[in-house]
Amino acid sequence: MNLRHRYSSGRTARTYAAVAVTAGAALSSLLLPPTSASATADAAPPPSPTSAREAATDAYLQGIKDKPRLLNDFFRKLPKGGELHNHLSGAVSTEYLVELAAEDGLCVDTRTMTAVPPPCAAGTRPAKDARTDRDFHDALVRAWSMQDFPQDGNGHDHFFDTFGKFGEVTGRNRGKLLAEVADDAAEQRQFYLETMVTPASDGAKRLAAAVGWDANLADLHRKLVAGGRLDQLVTEAGKEADAADTEFRTAARCGTPKARPGCRLPVRWISQVSRGSAPERVFTQLALGMRLAERDSRFVAVNLVQPEDGERALRDYSLQMRMVQYLRGVYPRAHVTLHAGELWPGLVKPEDLKFHIKEAVGVASAERVGHGVDLVHEDDWRRTARTMAQREVAVEVPFTSNAQILGVRGADHPFETYRRHGVPVVLATDDPGISRIDISHEYRYAAETYDLSYPQLKDLARASLEYAFLPGRSLWRGNPTRDGHHFTTACADSVPGLVPPTPACRNLLATSAKAEVQWRQEAALYRFERAYRPGRPWTGSRA
Repeated sequence: MNLRHRYSSGRTARTYAAVAVTAGAALSSLLLPPTSASATADAAPPPSPTSAREAATDAYLQGIKDKPRLLNDFFRKLPKGGELHNHLSGAVSTEYLVELAAEDGLCVDTRTMTAVPPPCAAGTRPAKDARTDRDFHDALVRAWSMQDFPQDGNGHDHFFDTFGKFGEVTGRNRGKLLAEVADDAAEQRQFYLETMVTPASDGAKRLAAAVGWDANLADLHRKLVAGGRLDQLVTEAGKEADAADTEFRTAARCGTPKARPGCRLPVRWISQVSRGSAPERVFTQLALGMRLAERDSRFVAVNLVQPEDGERALRDYSLQMRMVQYLRGVYPRAHVTLHAGELWPGLVKPEDLKFHIKEAVGVASAERVGHGVDLVHEDDWRRTARTMAQREVAVEVPFTSNAQILGVRGADHPFETYRRHGVPVVLATDDPGISRIDISHEYRYAAETYDLSYPQLKDLARASLEYAFLPGRSLWRGNPTRDGHHFTTACADSVPGLVPPTPACRNLLATSAKAEVQWRQEAALYRFERAYRPGRPWTGSRA
């Protein structure tokens, strides 16, 4: 199922210190400046514009800082790279989930506001009632998202609990969900999407139970592949993806004159692994996801999901990092991105804050880290940051969910710390449907909170494609986070949007999915910079 997590029933939040996590703050408060000057005082200076167009666009941005309508327009139209940290089930609007529940004839348990299969028994009511009963509709939206969540409430638990409440809806409609999410990404001026799902979930659970746990990981892997059992799961996952692709193309009207914007967006799946599950199930899901990434081009990577502060997730964290380490040797072409450091003092014991990002990078060799919020609370964190910079391990930053789940924002967030240490940073939405935001909101938040210039915003957009798990060579040479963005030799004499690619550059674009998407973004940035400059407001043409 397309769930970000599955709680065991009755799980309660941990509060080892008397720290209130006020994660339900209104979104308007997320746009406040840093809570102290230290957030930007020792930050690296903004990069100098490299062209007159960049300088003019930056001047335009500085000139509209007190004009909310123009700011919204600017960030909506800004080309924003790719979405790399996105849970499909939490990404679509809650209103759309309510409508899907009605279309599918589902029922709602009125005590827990959880969608359940029909028939509607006592204590439930048809989801379709939400079409005519506004109070019922609004109650569902509040139960299935962060809408109107009180500032003094437990945002952490409410956020994660939503997945179980609408799980019956998302598990039935993967292709339709993808059509909505891809549309939104395309309309937000993004050029690529990686989204997380849980492939062959029931089959993986059965196989794990049949095999059982074996602390010898090589022996455990041999048991999984014996008799072709793991390959059967790969086939099952492929059929799920086929069905989702078909449903997506139908819902998005791809290949027709009325094709929706999402049809033109390259999409890849990341396999979710339930870190709160028994070790044999975690290992089985990891092995399945990495085997898929090597055998089915639609799948690119694995990621551990569910609350990182869960009892089993904390207990087995180091074991799970060793699982990934072992499987990397078996499946070297599979990519790995890991939720790590989605923790904060008061949520867990101090000793649990000391090593999660460090082990994700040093043991599991993660290529990207999701959230990474507790960085400065880890032992020898500067060495970890230097390692991430040297290896170009990007950190995926979803500001709003960090605020809603952990209560971390502004000066407390390590966004500037990562940047000062040369760690690649990409902005992401995480679960924009639940959070009630979009990627434009996250870019505007970053710009206003950390006083970012247009060239800095542009670099964030570029980073989200540079560190995407798209195959092929990059359009950029070297380490662009460290050295700046300079076209690789093949395209050095080309200017996207102005000068057509040379034959050598055309060959690169034809043979590299990554370079081709990067080129399209650069052309869009060129058009954007021509439109957004002082004295020349946006005319309405597409960037």
